[in-house]
Amino acid sequence: MLNFKSGILALSISALLTSTAWAKNGIDSIYLNGKIYTAKDNVPLQQAIAISSDGKIVSVGSNTEIKKIADSDTKVYDLGNKILMPGLIDSHIHALATGVEMVLATLDDEGEIDIKAVEKQLRQAQQDGTGMAGDVLILNGLSSEYWKLTDQLSEVFNQNEWKNLPIALIGSDHHTAWANQALLKKAGVNSNFVKSLSAENIQNITHNKKFEPTGFLVDSGWDIVSEKIPPLSHDLMYKGSKEAVSYYNSLGLTAWLDIAANASPLQGIFNIKNTENTLGMIPMYKELSEKGKLSARVSGLHVINSKSTPKVFDTLDGINSKYKNINNFNLIGVKVFADGVLEYPAQSAALLGQYSNTKKSGNLLFDPQIFKTVVDEADRRNMLVHIHAIGDKAVRESLNAFEYARSKRQSHIPHSITHLQLVDPSDYSRFKQNNIIASMQLAWAYEDGLNKELVKPYISETTYKGMYPAHSLLKNGAIIAGASDAPVSTANPFIAMATAITRIGEDGGYLNTNEAIDRDSVFKAYTINAAKALSLDQQIGTLEAGKKADMILVDRDIFTVSPEKLAETKVLWTMFDGKKVYQQ
Repeated sequence: MLNFKSGILALSISALLTSTAWAKNGIDSIYLNGKIYTAKDNVPLQQAIAISSDGKIVSVGSNTEIKKIADSDTKVYDLGNKILMPGLIDSHIHALATGVEMVLATLDDEGEIDIKAVEKQLRQAQQDGTGMAGDVLILNGLSSEYWKLTDQLSEVFNQNEWKNLPIALIGSDHHTAWANQALLKKAGVNSNFVKSLSAENIQNITHNKKFEPTGFLVDSGWDIVSEKIPPLSHDLMYKGSKEAVSYYNSLGLTAWLDIAANASPLQGIFNIKNTENTLGMIPMYKELSEKGKLSARVSGLHVINSKSTPKVFDTLDGINSKYKNINNFNLIGVKVFADGVLEYPAQSAALLGQYSNTKKSGNLLFDPQIFKTVVDEADRRNMLVHIHAIGDKAVRESLNAFEYARSKRQSHIPHSITHLQLVDPSDYSRFKQNNIIASMQLAWAYEDGLNKELVKPYISETTYKGMYPAHSLLKNGAIIAGASDAPVSTANPFIAMATAITRIGEDGGYLNTNEAIDRDSVFKAYTINAAKALSLDQQIGTLEAGKKADMILVDRDIFTVSPEKLAETKVLWTMFDGKKVYQQ
């Protein structure tokens, strides 16, 4: 019998035997005296749960009901009146890449913007090897605020000790980066190359009037350079991948949608060339599974080029056939970028209106008519489509494509749009109408320094207040699935939950509190709704008979604590397939 920390004591089976008539039903374990949140509609908190030897839920109910179905070999545990709930699920995450980033040199962007601090960290990363990819020195995690200082970056990292060493400074948003001249030279990015680019791609490599690149790169511009960075070692990739799974389990995550399973860390995913033949982290998932280290249910997506045609699915079918029947990992569809990011100076998110400083509308990355045929073909082949859409134009065109596919057939595939920073009010109801899931990173739904300085001055006040319209989408019948986009932001679901409820960040900045949502909605976003986004809602997402026993115990009453305390929630233990995979 297990002993749980934090006052969670195992009950004595012998004591219970004196007062209970046991049945012979082969129940492996029962958990009593809890507050069990099932995530089912209109079901109150339950007391107890029974788990079978094959890791499935047999029954949920009262102490009396659950005791009756146990037998003499059943293990009995006391939940100590604590909250038990389904394992949490993330519907948009760069999962293993997060772990690899954990073991790579990464700047803590919570501090002041300080180029000397960047230089100090680079020296350390060079010395201990955590920043080396072949002959390229890399530092992750730079805030977008650094891109206002590109002249200073050039003065430091194109001179003296750094002059001949290729250096990449990668933005925490993973859409932007800065490369010194040594790395640009290695990548073959010079004035002649820049001149040769299309109008769409030339704007993603900042250059002077002579077309000489200055180092700042956005989306496809970063892809061009990152292609020339040597791959990371297998040992580092595996170590980071294994640590990622353990880390997510400690946060209560037992399933996720890896929206770029075919992308490797440091590899760009906006590539102007085809990305469809890449494997990225897919072999890592296979290795983790084979070694029994994948204690999570993972639905994986291929990132495909935004300019792809329906023929892309022939290539993907070939890859999927080689990576099928992997325990706990399944490739289920594709992820496509409709646009980039909203923040200055990138401003690559596609708007219905214009940015006030440039009078431009950003970049819609696909041709709307061709993209409709891509979505239709994916839907015909029972493949899920998940679209990155930040700007309101990107959201609208994504909905148009889904609407086209739905007009052909009602496949009920849980297609989704993610981010949804800007959504035009006329499009709110179209999510329900077309059965499209809204995968939202609500940890971002407050006013921080980046929003205040790099977004607010460049769009209208009305548009700004409408960012991340969670309440409006719910009111119009949309299904919201919880998501993090880690490592771009925290993978901790409870921080996102608290922000979704208050629309207030840790620093007190708030963003249109009318778009806040209630606790039950946000808890369902990270359980049953996210399970739907992974096409796994028949297996997980609620605690009910027949589903997998993926569940977590938390250290506080998440229904009554303040939002501030909700954000500080700790997971006491995490179970996957009825077995403990994490304990505090």
